[in-house]
Amino acid sequence: MTHTFDKNYWDRIWEGDRAAAMAAGQPIPHLVREVGDLTPGTALDAGCGAGAEAIWLATRGWRVTAADIAPAALAHGAERAAAAGVAGMVEWVEADLCEWAPQARFDLVTTHYAHPAMPQLDFYDRIAAWVAPAGTLLIVGHLHHHEPNSGHGHGGKEPPAEASVTAADITARLDPLEWEVVTAQQGHRTLTGPGGHPVPIHDVVVNARRR
Repeated sequence: MTHTFDKNYWDRIWEGDRAAAMAAGQPIPHLVREVGDLTPGTALDAGCGAGAEAIWLATRGWRVTAADIAPAALAHGAERAAAAGVAGMVEWVEADLCEWAPQARFDLVTTHYAHPAMPQLDFYDRIAAWVAPAGTLLIVGHLHHHEPNSGHGHGGKEPPAEASVTAADITARLDPLEWEVVTAQQGHRTLTGPGGHPVPIHDVVVNARRR
């Protein structure tokens, strides 16, 4: 099945019965591991959802622009940021990242499982352009793997193929004269899904520093 990851799609997700569980999520471990030692500066969370990662960054001193197409997701994020005492550190921006562009570049641009209504790798090219000199690009995405669809994944479905990539797909588009690839890995982890059932997650992680 082909998805159109447009505003209507994401509004349905964030106004649906999964929204509360999604909004209560914790920051992904890849972000904590990859940027925990960086000196805080300005950050963009592209496709921030309910903002778990944006809020984690803010609590560590980053000034965060958190952009998402779904206003309901941003509302969850703003509530969580206020509860965490970092409301003043996060700017919540309702934006279609296929069209929106920031006014300045960022010390960190990060995205976690964001699927816009444009080709996935083109989206990564687009946000990579927003990284300042000596800044960091962190992409966490769904790994494209060739195992048969086993019915697992998000909500019992594998991510659609057009939303999935490999580490090599991403790094091939980063000019080595402009970027130093710090991390390029693929792996699997298990989350606890509804009813306590284990849910396998297949991740691709690319961390690159602009020269």
